[in-house]
Amino acid sequence: MSFRTVFIESSCRLSYKSGYLVVRKENELVKVHLSEISSVILQSTQVYISAYLLSELAKNKISLVACDEKFNPIGEYLPLYGAHNVSGRLSKQLTWGEPIKKRVWQRIVKDKIRHQAIFLEERDYIETSKQLKRIADEVRSGDVTNREAQAARIYFLTLFGPNFSRDDDSPVNAALNYGYAILLSIVNREIVSRGYLTQCGICHRNEYNQFNLACDFMEPFRPIVDHIVSDFLGGDFDRDMRRVLGDLANSTLRYRGGIYRLGSVVSLYVQDCLNALNKKIVIEEIEDFAAL
Repeated sequence: MSFRTVFIESSCRLSYKSGYLVVRKENELVKVHLSEISSVILQSTQVYISAYLLSELAKNKISLVACDEKFNPIGEYLPLYGAHNVSGRLSKQLTWGEPIKKRVWQRIVKDKIRHQAIFLEERDYIETSKQLKRIADEVRSGDVTNREAQAARIYFLTLFGPNFSRDDDSPVNAALNYGYAILLSIVNREIVSRGYLTQCGICHRNEYNQFNLACDFMEPFRPIVDHIVSDFLGGDFDRDMRRVLGDLANSTLRYRGGIYRLGSVVSLYVQDCLNALNKKIVIEEIEDFAAL
C-alpha cells in the first residue's frame, strides 16, 4: 500500500513522467513513484501542476490537498470514479434506511467517546475518563440525546484547560483544524475509492458540506489528532507542526491483533461501516482500534 505524504512547500512545477511525480525547481529535480504516494499536500500557492499529473493522481486514487496563503487546507482533488460498479453502489447508498444509519452512527459515537476517555486516562484524568465512559454507555440509536456534544465539551475543557473554546483563534485550534482537515482527506479518499458519495452522510447532512459521510466516519479518529497536537505543539503552529500532522496517515495503531498504519485502519474501519450500512455485517462486527 502507498505510504508517503508528499509536502510541496515552495514554488515549483509538478508534472508526470513514466509513473513518477516530477518536482522541478530552479536548480533541483526530484522524482517520486506514484505507487509510493498516498497523498500530496500543497503548502504553497506558487505551484503549477500539469493536467497529465492530475489525471494520473486520480487514476491512482491519490488525494491532492491544496492549502491557502495561511497554510490551511482549503480544497481536495479526488477521482470521480472509485470503483467499476459506482452506479450500483450509489443506488445502495441512497436507499440506506434511517434505522441502520442511526445504529451505525450510535456505534461511531460510542467509539469516539471511548477513545476520548482512554486518552484522558493516559493523561491521568481518571475521574473524567470514567465520566466519559459512562456517557459512551448512554449513547442511544442516532445519539438522540446528543451525548457526543456533552462528551466533547467535558473532554476539551479537561485536555486544554477550563478557558478553552473551539471557537478561539489560537495555535491549538489552528493545529486541531489542520489535523482534522488532513484526517478528512484520508477518509474522503477511502469513501471515493469504494464508489460512494461523500456528500450523503448518515448523521451529517448539511447541504453546504461536500463531505458529510467523511465527517461521519472520521469521528472516532479525531482523538488521535488531539493526541498529536497535545504532544507536539510547543507554542506557535509552525511548519514543523504542519509536517507532523500532514504525516498523520503513517501514525501507528493497534488493530486486529497487530500494528497498523492509521491510513490502513481508516480504510478497514470505513469498509466495516459501509458493510454494516449495506447489511453485510452486523453493527457489533465493526472492529475498533487502539492507540499505541
